[in-house]
Amino acid sequence: MKRHGRWVAAAGSLLLVLSSAGPVSAQKKGGILKIQHFDSPASMSILEEATRAAEQPAMAVMNNLVMYDQHVAQNSLQSIVPDLATKWEWSEDGKELTFPLRQGVKWHDGKPFTAADVKCTWDLLMGKGGDKLSLNPRKSWYDNVVDVTTRRDYEATFHLKQPQPALLALLASGWSPVYPCHVPAREMRQHPIGTGPFKFVEFKPNEYIKVTKNTDYWKPGRPYLDGVEFTIMREIGPRNLAFFAGKFDTIPLGVTIPTLKDFKEQAPQAICEVNVGNVPRTMLINIHKPPFDNPELRHAMVLALDRKAFVDIINDGVPSLGATMLPPPNGVWGMPPDVLETLPGYGSDVAKNRAEARKIMEKLGYGPDKRLEIKISTRNFPAWRDPAVILSSQLKEIYIDGELDFVDTALWYPKMARKDFTVGAVPMESGVDDPDQMFYENFYTNAARNYAGYSDPEFDKLVNRQSMETDPVRRKEIVWQAERKLAEAMFRPVTFYPAGAGCWQPWVKGYTMMTNSIYNGWRMEDVWLDK
Repeated sequence: MKRHGRWVAAAGSLLLVLSSAGPVSAQKKGGILKIQHFDSPASMSILEEATRAAEQPAMAVMNNLVMYDQHVAQNSLQSIVPDLATKWEWSEDGKELTFPLRQGVKWHDGKPFTAADVKCTWDLLMGKGGDKLSLNPRKSWYDNVVDVTTRRDYEATFHLKQPQPALLALLASGWSPVYPCHVPAREMRQHPIGTGPFKFVEFKPNEYIKVTKNTDYWKPGRPYLDGVEFTIMREIGPRNLAFFAGKFDTIPLGVTIPTLKDFKEQAPQAICEVNVGNVPRTMLINIHKPPFDNPELRHAMVLALDRKAFVDIINDGVPSLGATMLPPPNGVWGMPPDVLETLPGYGSDVAKNRAEARKIMEKLGYGPDKRLEIKISTRNFPAWRDPAVILSSQLKEIYIDGELDFVDTALWYPKMARKDFTVGAVPMESGVDDPDQMFYENFYTNAARNYAGYSDPEFDKLVNRQSMETDPVRRKEIVWQAERKLAEAMFRPVTFYPAGAGCWQPWVKGYTMMTNSIYNGWRMEDVWLDK
C-alpha cells in the first residue's frame, strides 16, 4: 500500500498524519474496533435525534439513497455517490428527482428493501404518514418536497415545489437514512433496524453502544470488522489516559489542541489529525423573552464578544473565525476574512466595541451598581461547557452576570424545542456544509431548530432564491446577503469554530476524517484493523 505523510502544526509541535493514496491492497478481516464515545444519547433513532452521540453509531447500521464518498475529506455535491439508489436523474425543469433502487437488499430482520420504504421514510419526515416521530429536528429540510412517489418496487421520485439542486446534499448526509416501513418509529429508538454493514446489538445508557457485522450485507466483502464498541466516556482526562493505556483504538473527534502534546509524549505511535469542525459555537438569544426582545441590548451583547480570546484559549491559537457558514479552506460557502470583517460586531478592536456596549447598557439603565442577571444554558459536557464559561466572563465586562445552567443531553433538545431559555452557549450542529441545511434548519420561519423564534420574510426570500440558484458563484453572493441579514439581527452570533483532532492507533486503517462535517463519515464499512 502506497502511503503519503504530511505534517500539520498543532500545539507548538508537528504531528505526522498518514493518508492512503490509491486502493488498499491487503485489508484484513475481523476484530472489534474500540471507539471512545463522547456522550450518551436519548435514543438510537437518527431521524429523531439532533446529536452525533446517536447518529455516529447508528450511521453504521443504516444506508441512505446516496451518501458522501467515505474517502473524500471535503463533502460537496461532487463527492456524492449512490448507496441504496443505483443512480439519480433530474427532470428537465429541476422539479423531479428520481432514484432507481438496488434490488436484493434486505433489512437486518430479513425483510426485503423496496421503494415503499423510501416513501414511508419521507412521509414520516414530512409528517404525512400514519406513524409519527416524537421529535423531528430536520423536518424543514424537506419543506420543498411535495410528495415522494414510487414506480413498482424499485424506483422512487421526489416531487419538488421549486428546483433545489442541493437536495442531493441533504439526502447524502448521515442524518438522512432510509427507515424500514414495517418497523414502528418507536421501536427504532431503542433497537434500530437497518440495511447497513453493521447490526445494532445493544445500547446501555452512560456505558456503551455495540454493533456487530452484518454477514448478509449487500456490498460483497464488506464490512471488514466483526463489530464496533462505543464506550461512553465524557471527561477528557480519563478518556485520554484510557487511550494511552491502549483501551481505545481511536478517539475519533474531540481531542483538544492543548492536549495534543500529551499524545505525542504518552502515545508517540498515535496518528492525530487536526481539523476545524463545522460546528460553530454561538451565543443564542431568545428574542421573544424580555429584555432580550430589545435589539439594543442584543447589540451590546454582540459587541462584548472577543472572538480571538475563544480561539486563543480553546483552539490554542488555531484560527477559526467565521459567520454561519464554515469559512474556507475547509468550508465551501463561507466568507473570507476581508468580507467577514464588514459584518456588524466583527470588528477586531475589542476595547472600542466594549466601550460602545457599556454606553448602550447605561442608556438602558444598567451599570456597575445595577447589573443584568441572566442564565446561560448549555449542554453538560466539556466541548460545550468551556465556551459557556468564556462567554459568561466576557458578558461581565458590560454589566451582565451570567449564571451557568448545565443541562443533561437527554433533556437538552426538548428544552431547546420548548424555547425554555433566555441565553444559550449553543453550537449549530451542521449536518451538511450547504446553505440549504444551515438556513432552512436553523433560521427559516417556524423551523423546528430555529430556537430563537427568528422570522424575517426578506431573509426567507433570500434563502429560497439561493436554494433555486444553479450557478455556484451567484448562489454564494445570495448566501452572503443572507449571512449579513442574520448578523444584523444580532440574536445568534458565531463566537468561533472549534479546532480539534482525532487520534488513531496506527493499526486502524481505511478511515477518512471529513473536513466540513462531523456527521457524514461514520459508515465504517471500509475500516479495518492491521493487527
